[in-house]
Amino acid sequence: MRVESLSGQEKSKTRFIVRFEDDSEIKVSPAQIADFGLYTGRELTDDEYRQIKDAIELSNAKARAIRILGNRNLSKREIQKRLMERGSTEAAADEAVQWLEETGLINDEKYAGSIVEYYTSKGYGPAKVRDELFKRGIQRETLNEVMSCLDADETAAFGFIEKKLKGSRERADISSVTTALQRRGFSYETARNAVSRFIAETDEPECGIE
Repeated sequence: MRVESLSGQEKSKTRFIVRFEDDSEIKVSPAQIADFGLYTGRELTDDEYRQIKDAIELSNAKARAIRILGNRNLSKREIQKRLMERGSTEAAADEAVQWLEETGLINDEKYAGSIVEYYTSKGYGPAKVRDELFKRGIQRETLNEVMSCLDADETAAFGFIEKKLKGSRERADISSVTTALQRRGFSYETARNAVSRFIAETDEPECGIE
């Protein structure tokens, strides 16, 4: 495989485009040009071509992954998806994500835990939290593990009730807050139990919910 041309990339002084005789191309840095001995007219064996292309794809994917991550927390799936959207091959994206994980730059379990903590602190229930974890690409095993402590947790629901009712025991208000809890991802049973607990702890005659 022949290197047909090596040219600078528009709007970038640090990136170059290597074009091969089969019309394929890859973007490289000056360091990569030097590392792989690339120059116009160089003849590469098929093995050399594949090795160089794969190595550069992976290097570029790692650099993209670092830029994507920045100072944010993201899941493996989120980074992989964004890498592929920006031109990385699936294989390079997989390897780059694995590299981030091995170096400790990403950790799906800790990320999932932070999502659970954030949404429960805002008064959301398990269904909402599970949906947020799923949307962020948290794998099922990790998702189920971090969710296991929430399934029977009424603390967040009770806190939401206290904030919303502010001592009110009107049936309409209680019905409204029960509906609101379900919209926020709590089951009807959890909402009912939390409301019953609130009523009991206010130490007044219970009006109940149906």
